[in-house]
Amino acid sequence: MPNLPQLTAQQAASMLLQAGFVHIRSKGIYVKSNRRVVIPFHAGKTLHPKIVKQVLEALE
Repeated sequence: MPNLPQLTAQQAASMLLQAGFVHIRSKGIYVKSNRRVVIPFHAGKTLHPKIVKQVLEALE
């Protein structure tokens, strides 16, 4: 398994917004053409590698 970058929730959210996703709820849900990505926001913490993988797959 390749090493995944360590991302905070804010970094992941900005990547999704730049890719055309729309923030639809205050709980961290982003949608683009029926693809939904949920990002848990915890101040100052990095995301779990599985969530980072989901974000990167959604960007493809």
